[in-house]
Amino acid sequence: MNNLASELNDFRTLLLQKKIIFAYCGYVTEPILFGLGEALKKKMSLADADKKTISSVFSIYVEQVQNIIRYSAETDPRNTDSETSLRFGVITIVNENQKFSIDVGNMIKHKDVGRMDKQLSDISEMDSLELKRAYKAQLKSDPAPESKGAGLGLLEIARRVSEPLEFDFHRVDDTYTFFALKATI
Repeated sequence: MNNLASELNDFRTLLLQKKIIFAYCGYVTEPILFGLGEALKKKMSLADADKKTISSVFSIYVEQVQNIIRYSAETDPRNTDSETSLRFGVITIVNENQKFSIDVGNMIKHKDVGRMDKQLSDISEMDSLELKRAYKAQLKSDPAPESKGAGLGLLEIARRVSEPLEFDFHRVDDTYTFFALKATI
């Protein structure tokens, strides 16, 4: 007896119970980022979200997914080019009580947990003026050596949220930790 339809329906029911309007789990590329982003914007428009909210959710979604593309330690082992490797992550968007939360998760190397925890803790303690100053300062400075971008992504996310960033780390083994970040608008 095949349980495929039952299992998928149970999964669908779970997503609906958790008010998840958007979910993706898999390898992420720039074309996937923008293709899914267009679907997300359309879904939010149909839900009568205002343009500012749609813009903020989309901007945070882009930053979050770009972080997966750049930093996820879970890659397809057959692709040996680290610059173009497929990177794995989980993305969900929840719509509950007039708020949207963009939640992402991906594997990172255990050695990066301390640095990320400190960076996110520091950002979470900043008020809006401090975030603006840090953003402007980062625009003028060189990115950190471990950064694969301008180093603005987390600051940009923090500037757009309506609630403090939530983040967590779950040690998987001696090498990898699963990292999760939640941004709410």
